[in-house]
Amino acid sequence: GERRKGQEEQEQPGHRGDSDTVVGSDSGLSQVLQRVRQIARSEVPVLILGETGTGKELIAREIHNHSARQHGPFIRVNCGAIPTELIDSQLFGHEKGSFTGAVESRQGWFERASGGTLFLDEIGELPLNAQVRFLRVLQDGFVERVGGQQPIQVDVRVVAANIEIWPGWS
Repeated sequence: GERRKGQEEQEQPGHRGDSDTVVGSDSGLSQVLQRVRQIARSEVPVLILGETGTGKELIAREIHNHSARQHGPFIRVNCGAIPTELIDSQLFGHEKGSFTGAVESRQGWFERASGGTLFLDEIGELPLNAQVRFLRVLQDGFVERVGGQQPIQVDVRVVAANIEIWPGWS
C-alpha cells in the first residue's frame, strides 16, 4: 500500500540522533524536561497539548528515551494523514482476505510498537469510533485485527499529541 509522507516513521531501537537534542534544555525548558523524566519512569499514557511547531514530538521522544522502553521501537504516526477507510487496518492490523486488497496479514502500529512507544500525533483527527477502539486498547492491552478472530496482546506505551484538548475532556 501507498503511504503518505509523514504518516508513519519508525526509528531503530535505542536510536538517539542529533535531532533529539532539546534546544533550551539548559535554561527555560529545564523544568519541563524534569517533569518529562518523572513521567518517563511510569507506564501511564501521556497526552501532550500544544500548537504546531512547539516540539510535541521532541517531548514524546524524550519520554521514550528516558523510559524503560528506550531500547524498544519508537513509532510516530500522524493520525491526520491516514485515509478514513484505512484507519482500522493501519492501527490494529488486518488478516489476509479480510477486505479487497488484503493479500497478506499485516501487523498494525500497536503490534509493531510492542515493547516500545507509539506516538500518535494529531490524535484528535481520528474519527470518534476509532478513538473508542483506541481507548479499549489502552484499557485492555489487546488489539483485534480487521478480520481477525483472536485478540492479540500488546505491550505498548502510548504518547499522544493534539493541538487542543478534545471536546468534552477537562
